[in-house]
Amino acid sequence: MDAEWEPFAAIILAGGRAARLDGVDKAGVEVGGRTLLAWSLDALVDAAEVVVVGDQVPTERPVTFVREDPRYGGPVAALCTGLDALLRPTAYVVVVAVDMPRLTAGTVSRLRRAAKDRDGAALAGPDGRRQLALALSASRLAEVRPDHEGQHGMPLRVLLAGLELVEVPARDDEHKDIDTWADLRDIG
Repeated sequence: MDAEWEPFAAIILAGGRAARLDGVDKAGVEVGGRTLLAWSLDALVDAAEVVVVGDQVPTERPVTFVREDPRYGGPVAALCTGLDALLRPTAYVVVVAVDMPRLTAGTVSRLRRAAKDRDGAALAGPDGRRQLALALSASRLAEVRPDHEGQHGMPLRVLLAGLELVEVPARDDEHKDIDTWADLRDIG
């Protein structure tokens, strides 16, 4: 089946501390009159199922909300919590950070195409750094997934080191995230 039409699940990581944003809930931060969560959901419009790892808020689309336990366990703990909340298995899982408002359905489509028959794909910014926008093989992710105790505090790069990821060059500003108030101002 063509990667473009193959069903996929999605996980939005939205439960971090946002320390450089004075602890505000990033999912509710607005850019262009819409919340960051709404922008993320738009980018994942083609997902068969979406799990948001973060606090529950109203959405225009049905999604599942979960929190990692204990809270603030980091992106690997959040990713694993999201995986456990999925109702249906899919061959690929798209994982995105909630703070990337320029991510689009086209970005997700490019990631999915690049990941087909591979361990996965990662969006790479112009500086070559991988961003938290990934399309991952669910079976390969299961193989490298740490046990529950090992998830908390594990850096995402450590988990992903066990996977061979194709890098997908970012177009325009789709790689930009919002970590600080200056980032929010500049993304305008």
